[in-house]
Amino acid sequence: MNTTQSELNGLQIVRIPVEEEGLELRLSPLDQQGLMVPRRPDRGENYAVSEKPDRMVQVKLSSDSMSGMFLPGITMQDSMTTLGLKSVATEPSDTEGLSEEVLTTSFITESGLRVCQHLAPTPVEGTLISWTTVANTSDQPLSLELLSSFVLSGITPYAVDDAPGRLKLHRFRSWWSNEGRHECVRLEDIHLIRNWHGNNQIVERFGQVGTMPVRKFFPFVAIEDTEAGVLWGAQLAWAGSWQIEVTRRADSVSISGGLADFEFGHWKKALQPGERFKSPKAHIACVSGGLADLTGRLVQLQEALLPEPPECEKSLPVVFNEWCTNWGSPSHDKTLALARRLQGSGVKYIVIDDGWAKRPPEAKMQSNGDWILDTEKFPHGMRATCDAIREMGFIPGVWFEFEVCNPASEAFRQTAHHLQRDGEALSVGSRRFWDLNDPWVVDYLDEKLIGFLKENGFGYLKVDYNDTFGVGCDHADSLGEGLRHHVEGIHRYFKRIKDILGEFVIENCSSGGHRLEPSMMALSSMSSFSDAHESMNIPIIARQLHHLMPPRQSQIWAVLYTSDSPERFMYSLTATFYGRMCLSGPVHDLSDAQVAIVHRAVAFYESVAMIIREGVTHYLGDTPLDWMEPDGWSGICRLSRDGRAALVVIHEYKQPHSMPREIALPLSGQWALVDGLSDQTTDAPTWDEGRLHLPLGAEYRGYALHLERR
Repeated sequence: MNTTQSELNGLQIVRIPVEEEGLELRLSPLDQQGLMVPRRPDRGENYAVSEKPDRMVQVKLSSDSMSGMFLPGITMQDSMTTLGLKSVATEPSDTEGLSEEVLTTSFITESGLRVCQHLAPTPVEGTLISWTTVANTSDQPLSLELLSSFVLSGITPYAVDDAPGRLKLHRFRSWWSNEGRHECVRLEDIHLIRNWHGNNQIVERFGQVGTMPVRKFFPFVAIEDTEAGVLWGAQLAWAGSWQIEVTRRADSVSISGGLADFEFGHWKKALQPGERFKSPKAHIACVSGGLADLTGRLVQLQEALLPEPPECEKSLPVVFNEWCTNWGSPSHDKTLALARRLQGSGVKYIVIDDGWAKRPPEAKMQSNGDWILDTEKFPHGMRATCDAIREMGFIPGVWFEFEVCNPASEAFRQTAHHLQRDGEALSVGSRRFWDLNDPWVVDYLDEKLIGFLKENGFGYLKVDYNDTFGVGCDHADSLGEGLRHHVEGIHRYFKRIKDILGEFVIENCSSGGHRLEPSMMALSSMSSFSDAHESMNIPIIARQLHHLMPPRQSQIWAVLYTSDSPERFMYSLTATFYGRMCLSGPVHDLSDAQVAIVHRAVAFYESVAMIIREGVTHYLGDTPLDWMEPDGWSGICRLSRDGRAALVVIHEYKQPHSMPREIALPLSGQWALVDGLSDQTTDAPTWDEGRLHLPLGAEYRGYALHLERR
């Protein structure tokens, strides 16, 4: 076989023969081809090798012997099946409706497993969609233990050697209420360095196991060649267990990822004769520039793949959620008092959060599953509340955590319809999990959830999900396959809600941000960015998420209190300009002056919403080290797609500066500051000759500014 080269979406795709009939996949931006250099030859002494090729697909069958060279327990790459992949003619395949230009490469193994690796172009230059399909063409069952969604190899093609000191790993860490911390390390700092031999692999495998896909890490990876100014990156679109591997192969590096394998996520899948299987999709990118250029392309790709939103969503209307007002004890009277106070504010959705359903006497919070309306709180029925909300010009919304049930509910005793582990109902904390592949459960939720939404005239559903069940649930193949099968059931039921209810708004929440990945966000209009409700790190998290999700889907809390200082009041409001504005708190107690500020903020938000919806983010300042008591300042300049308008959002933290702050913005040409929000306790910000001037003032201040090109 010969090396083949093709061009797709501004990328050069190179498939290089490996040993007999395998292929290695390499990507590079078309504008960087002139920088490529040949690898140094093998040194010839002590078996020191420079090239250790990879394969386009990593796949392992349970019948394979384990890889040698000290790798069991560290990686399942380079199995006998992977090393035995033989390239064969590609037959017409399902392109998922993405494009007729899908580049499919087909392989066959001695066992009869047919493997197809697919690369599809996208509307965004420098990006592709990657996935793998396998089919059992033998007459015997075959059991998978590893299947990659993507493999990118040969990093970096711009160095003759092992590129010492110039390769960096980028990933984003995540914990509850602290989502999206960027981590950047040199490969040497995590010991991904070649040894004298060069023939064995050094691997960093990371990911998460369970049904909260954004826990500890976002499903994202990037490698940067800091000398060449090129990055390779990927983002998995999957709501279950996943893994990513960064592998040193002699002088070069590979990145790969997909479902968590048997070692990492207890995943094993039996393929019967004639059966096919498809991996989750990965969004991959290769760009010239910096991290923001790579993440900007991947976010733009997410945006391009989102379905058309409901008509009411196109202007990014503002949400009011009463959670931080009533803290789990809503009622008809409380809800209408809030609605009356919010009339004329520009708020569109009023969402009734947890606490509307009846709880047994012994339960304090979240004893759900039966979903019986608490008629002491809503004595006229929920329809009366929703009708009154609509009469005041709002769209009513409601909270459900429909995938689980809690103790003291009748649903909690329906163990035959719950996920099982070792034959017992799977319990985590105060939750058991419905089996969403059980027709009985689907019928039950159709009545309790979809029926309730239709009967009461809701137009908005907040879906929460507040725990993960870890390695998996009972399935004939493996616990991990049980989990994968359940995630498919989750996806199906979200689609079912949309199919039955039509033009309906769904919010994706999982204790805030634990489901901020492309497959779940494609099933919802917006996502709760975090459970950071009142903390000072809100603008930091919201800014970080511009790297990982479309801002128009990032719902950010502003909890407002009568006791807030003018600076604190505006700090909260301006933080929502990083994405979707969600107000909460006891707004019925706010002074008339404070309500007037809310009206002004919502009106200003409406005037810049299209920049939030369709724009390009430039990052200003540095991310603080301490997120709970941050120092310094940070922000964004979001430029509209046509380049004629910009939204600048800036937050200052502890230790105010001793001199007025000057900030250079990435705007060329003549611009004017046309409108803005600030606390107005001192002089207003000013714009002069390409620099923004912020006045001296108190700690913790926020600004949202609208500039236009002249």
